[in-house]
Amino acid sequence: MRIVTRPDFDGVVCAVLLHEAEDITEPIKWVQPSEMQKGLVPIRPGDIIANLPYRENCAMWFDHHYSNHPQGAFKGAFRIAPSAASVVFDFYDKQFGKDFVELVDMTDKIDSADLTREEVNSPENFPYILLSMTINGRNMTDESYWNRLVDQLRSKNIEQVMADSDVRTRCRRVVEDNRAYTSLLMDHTRLEKHVSITDFRPLSPAPDGNRFLVYALFPKAVVSVKIRYDDHHENRVIVSVGHSIFNRNCRVNAGQMLSQFEGGGHNGAASCKFHVDRAGDYIPQIIDTLLKNESNV
Repeated sequence: MRIVTRPDFDGVVCAVLLHEAEDITEPIKWVQPSEMQKGLVPIRPGDIIANLPYRENCAMWFDHHYSNHPQGAFKGAFRIAPSAASVVFDFYDKQFGKDFVELVDMTDKIDSADLTREEVNSPENFPYILLSMTINGRNMTDESYWNRLVDQLRSKNIEQVMADSDVRTRCRRVVEDNRAYTSLLMDHTRLEKHVSITDFRPLSPAPDGNRFLVYALFPKAVVSVKIRYDDHHENRVIVSVGHSIFNRNCRVNAGQMLSQFEGGGHNGAASCKFHVDRAGDYIPQIIDTLLKNESNV
């Protein structure tokens, strides 16, 4: 039996819970949602998919993304929830050998972006939030680190995890990168009415940092758009859309909208990836929809 999940904090915690609840005999398979959507991931009969789109042949499936709403019967659980981890947690009726309530509560908070300005501006003061920022799904060479976090979170409390030498090093790097990211956001972001548009296509590779910071820097925006080239495929563009967590007046369901542009996700946060030749068509449509700010569900 194998876990197939996404390399983000929610995916890591899903893997923690599934390891505790099921007889997992093979290494975790870490994949991106776009790979699942395009059918690029071979799914075996014993696989448990979590925090990713549904694929036939799997043994169980757990998810919470609006755009992944199931069409037929399956074993597992789906509901619109703050995190996929909470869907897994509730499915097993919280019956685990260790108390994971705090871990799941914090995963809900982080994945649903239910954060304060202080938590966004100073994540180094909030262990779970800082830890989540060390998980960067853009770099698949970090697979051993994600696996290490799963093992650590299964057996240790947050203080012990944060004391790990590798975790400490990565946390320091995150804090440094966030300082530089602030300047880059200001240089490459423009505000069109209530939409902040960050275009990192002139930069290679595109910088990465605190994904919530743009909402603090551009408080008049109700939604953000980030555009960049795929690190591994220069002929593909990635567009991420997120509702502001401080100015909650965006009426567009981001997951529903981007499902029309080869992507998907949540109501408040979603992304899509497409060939560069479609950028001139797709991006203006996405921005125009957000500028109109009309409900699409």
